[in-house]
Amino acid sequence: MTNRRTFLQTAAGAVLASACQPTTQRDQSAQAPGQVPLIISTWNHGLAANAEAWAVLQKGGSLLDAVEAGVRISEADPKVDSVGYGGLPDRDGRVTLDACLMTGDGRCGSVAALEHILHPISVARQVMEKTPHAMLVGEGALRFALANGFAKQNLLTPEAEATWREWLKTAQYAPRPNAENHDTIGLLAVAASGQLAGACTTSGLAYKMHGRVGDSPIIGAGLYVDNEVGAATATGLGEAIIRVVGSHAVVEAMRAGHSPQAACRLVAERLLKKNPNSPNLQVGFLAVDKDGRHGAIGLQKGFTYALHTSAGNQLFDAEPLLP
Repeated sequence: MTNRRTFLQTAAGAVLASACQPTTQRDQSAQAPGQVPLIISTWNHGLAANAEAWAVLQKGGSLLDAVEAGVRISEADPKVDSVGYGGLPDRDGRVTLDACLMTGDGRCGSVAALEHILHPISVARQVMEKTPHAMLVGEGALRFALANGFAKQNLLTPEAEATWREWLKTAQYAPRPNAENHDTIGLLAVAASGQLAGACTTSGLAYKMHGRVGDSPIIGAGLYVDNEVGAATATGLGEAIIRVVGSHAVVEAMRAGHSPQAACRLVAERLLKKNPNSPNLQVGFLAVDKDGRHGAIGLQKGFTYALHTSAGNQLFDAEPLLP
């Protein structure tokens, strides 16, 4: 029989458990199971990347094949000035690329400050599959790529060079919030089985110091994937993301019981707290759990993401943290 003391203890426990749960309507709605398989990626150019990744899955390709193939679309698109070919150069006029990929069982590969190679994501995969290392950088990454059949080419398009030469007239560096919807592409995939994989690739900050590396190729900062929980990727100012180990923090928040949306919000709030005097700062987090629930947060308005399921390929506005 339940006595009064037992009833009060049970009620108190229920209240405490309730208080520990996310409370926003958006987060509550995110608790419904998602659709799997799915592909989800950052920014408008994620639509084309999603379509390619989805096609690979439909043909029986692996998740790793799909995420690699998806972001290669952005890497080869000269209209995307923040990724691969056509990416804006550093202040010395050199296009340097960063990329990584990861599977849900912890395998990963990464390259940073890589020049002259069209598809750094494919070099990152070779690092994962052919070396005992997780990351190669700079000249060493280039030598490895050439030794494995990748060809050198000029990645500085005439349009990007013209933009850089115009910048040289003042040589004043300033962050570009949302960068006209061009930024790092991070792409996450969930199989019907709940297995996950992800990829992230970028040309980094325009007019950065030569040798600068942001969050994108750093496992745990720009990308993190764990089959037990889910996956997350980040976009925006890499230095701010690195300081909170953003993608890993989002996945760990999901491990603690938060939905993908709530997890993105928690880490975005933590990042904002560490950067209170940065009015132009933009960072976006995108996350998905193994059941296909997803979430996205941008510090400011303008961050978009693309979602591909069996229902189609659609673009969404991420919830902004700031008004």
